Amino acid sequence: MKKLKYIFASLLAVMLLTVSCQDEATVGDIITPTNLQVTAVLAGQDAMNPNGDGSGVVTFNATADNAITYRFAYLSDEKTRANGSASFIFAELGLNSYTVNVTAYGTGGTATTTTITVDVLATYEPPVELVEKLVGDGSRTWRIKSEQAGHFGLGPVGGTVPTEWYGAQPDEKATVGMYDDRYIFNADGTFTFITNNENDEGGTDTSGTVFGRVNLIDDLGASGGEINGADVENLPYDDFQESWVLIAPNDVETIALTGNGFIGYYTGGSHTYEIFDRSVPNELILRTTDGNGEFDWWHIITSAEPATGFITQYDNLIWEDNFDVDGAPDAANWTYDLGDGGWGNGEAQTYTNDASNVIIEDGMLKINAIQEAGGNYTSARLKSENLFEFTYGRVEVRAKLPASQGTWPAIWMLGANFDSVGWPVCGEIDIMEQKGQDKNTVLGTVHHPGVSPGAGDSSTTALPTSTTEFHNYTIEWTDTTITFLVDDFVYHTVSNDVTLPFNNDFFLILNVAMGGTLGGDIDPLFTQDTMEIDYVRVYQ
Repeated sequence: MKKLKYIFASLLAVMLLTVSCQDEATVGDIITPTNLQVTAVLAGQDAMNPNGDGSGVVTFNATADNAITYRFAYLSDEKTRANGSASFIFAELGLNSYTVNVTAYGTGGTATTTTITVDVLATYEPPVELVEKLVGDGSRTWRIKSEQAGHFGLGPVGGTVPTEWYGAQPDEKATVGMYDDRYIFNADGTFTFITNNENDEGGTDTSGTVFGRVNLIDDLGASGGEINGADVENLPYDDFQESWVLIAPNDVETIALTGNGFIGYYTGGSHTYEIFDRSVPNELILRTTDGNGEFDWWHIITSAEPATGFITQYDNLIWEDNFDVDGAPDAANWTYDLGDGGWGNGEAQTYTNDASNVIIEDGMLKINAIQEAGGNYTSARLKSENLFEFTYGRVEVRAKLPASQGTWPAIWMLGANFDSVGWPVCGEIDIMEQKGQDKNTVLGTVHHPGVSPGAGDSSTTALPTSTTEFHNYTIEWTDTTITFLVDDFVYHTVSNDVTLPFNNDFFLILNVAMGGTLGGDIDPLFTQDTMEIDYVRVYQ
């Protein structure tokens, strides 16, 4: 009986195989690619630099008859490209030879393979402080700084303004599969990508999701995800490792990743990320061009843990001005600094209290910087000196900043003993300043004799919509700390103690300067621009 069962099963398998073969789809002629040709273009190669410019960047271009796609491989670094072009970075210092295997694939999986050897010069040795910033003690982990405006976005290729065309608002992309990714730059040159940091918590689950550009993200060879316009969201993908190296093509510090390594949003291309700014502790602003050569994509990454939300200790409103009565500012709240003379910073404006320079309209205080006939500049500087002065508390100012080059808006405070002890002994707290040449960033600073004259104790945060949208600029001032926030995001904290001048009364100042140390060169076409303030509130 058992033998009959096996005979029956065998006959059934033959019948199924026969039916399957009869229904098999036609794949067409199977043609092996021929005439495979490969060339190498070394970055910066010319008669004086036959082995390249020292960056180690080489682009390989392959062509073949009847080829569908191409695979380029150097050791474990493999790239598959339908267009037959792939870039590699060879970073070993000195002049070295590298052999790359190139395979052209045709129909039915047929293939033709060849090799090409290149002699490449690499001369860049990255600064120690940059390597230490990336690697840390060996366990430093990076993430997209999702709580900050402009943490992800795009602009024109070669643009110098981060997220010029689009910048994500805080946590805007919380559902696409990017914020829970983590990136580790290991000291041995291994790049580790964790696709779901919250999913595993130190366990063995390596599954997660990623986010990228439609079609380009097909490089990853994964399936699924959700197409949303030009994006693929929540594409299932496992943790992986590639290699990383620092290079400097055209003297621009750049993170290069092998294979399909990427950071944040998958864009294909060369898998290189220019370090646009590394001045902020625990933070990098990165730029990469997508594989279509269509856009530059920007990411802000941080090695700081996500904040759990700032909790203020001050919730009793003691003073406010909501600017809800049209006309001149309330004389019970504000007086003015008037005149010119550069104000200690080489500023170009004359301060007035004229309605053309300062007025309340439509529920907003408007401070207007104007170029007058003859080329002179006027503006306004309001202060609460001798009207409202206080020690400790939370100051919150909601404002939209001027966009013109050369404008220097400021929301700040000076010690009430300024007239008797002078600056910087009196102390200065800059709740918000913005440089005239950078309208995508704001600063928070304190000045006192220990750090000034000079730049003071300062930090910046990216804010690409500072001139198009209203934001809340805040300090929390206690006897132990002064904390600077934008839209409740903490970006700078300064220690306070009895040796510093931040334990006495201060008064508020609102102004727009022109030129000077932070304003810089003024746009020659400037006519007028405005800082609008919705309200000023003080809590204790």
